[in-house]
Amino acid sequence: MAAIAHKVHVALGDRAYDILIGPHLLDDAGAILAERFPGRRYGIITDDNVALAQLPRLLASLDAAGLAHSEIVLPAGEATKSWAHLGQAVEGILAARLERGDLVIALGGGVIGDLAGFAASIARRGMGFVQMPTSLLAQVDSSVGGKTGINSPHGKNLIGAFHQPKLVLADLSTLDTLSPRQFAAGYAEVVKYGLIDDAEFFYWLEANQAEIFAGGPARGEAIARCCAHKARVVIEDETEQGVRALLNLGHTFGHALEKDTGFSDRLLHGEGVAIGMVLAHGFSTTLGLAPGQDTGRIVSHLQKAGLPTTLGDIPGVLGSTDNLMAAIAQDKKVVRGALTFILTRGIGRAFIEKNVAPDAVRTFLDHQRSP
Repeated sequence: MAAIAHKVHVALGDRAYDILIGPHLLDDAGAILAERFPGRRYGIITDDNVALAQLPRLLASLDAAGLAHSEIVLPAGEATKSWAHLGQAVEGILAARLERGDLVIALGGGVIGDLAGFAASIARRGMGFVQMPTSLLAQVDSSVGGKTGINSPHGKNLIGAFHQPKLVLADLSTLDTLSPRQFAAGYAEVVKYGLIDDAEFFYWLEANQAEIFAGGPARGEAIARCCAHKARVVIEDETEQGVRALLNLGHTFGHALEKDTGFSDRLLHGEGVAIGMVLAHGFSTTLGLAPGQDTGRIVSHLQKAGLPTTLGDIPGVLGSTDNLMAAIAQDKKVVRGALTFILTRGIGRAFIEKNVAPDAVRTFLDHQRSP
């Protein structure tokens, strides 16, 4: 059996689960599932890219363990997080005659993890599911914590449910098939954890960035540290009534940019987060909260990773400030119409700021759009 390099436990009482991190875990997934969940059948939801790169390994493993399974293959891309493809996933689960006690497997990146988890939460009024994240972004962030959902024309992730997985299997070898752009996009979420409240982790990333990108031991350690960080936050605030909102650092700006670019490959989610984190720090500096040199240090680190850091880095024509403000107004953290942002007093010192003045945000964005 493949070695489990790291194990993180998410202690949520009778809904507790483990995050297993290591190379080649997909090849032993069948044995792991058979041991932990005997007698289950499995419905695998994946996308057409992952189906080519990783699905054969998982199927061989399930077959070797004698586990019955069916597959639902959806198109790759952010646009898949839609009502239409959610319906396709749920109908596929029902057509396979999977019972409520069987399990859905989310095999893919953040899009598939979010959609498959949501499908599991509503199929037969709630089924269990297992996350098998194949992207860096999914391994360090979206596969952990139980946020599931799809997008709306009104904004990102506005439709969904909190539904915790039964297990997360993060196979490090799947990351070797990612394009440099996709890996860099996931790395933005890694950096986020350091910027929230762990400056030492950010400094460690500065020292170990090259090894993480090269696939050395630091890669697995970085993923485990991110998962442990998120697990602590989820245990404290599972449904994002308080401190969990800090995990959205950069996301208010980033989601608005994703909506403006049509949830397309013009701007990957992690790229939007990278720009959003720079904007959040820059806006904090404008408000006199954070030192400007910290923003510069963050920009330098993200640029070394190959990530965009300004609005001008987004290909094509960006919509108006009014369009961006309309998207920001639909952010999930808005309370009775008042804007809430994750701001910062410097690296590792993020905080939740309520009742942010829309005019201040508009003026800041206008300035960022100026040549």
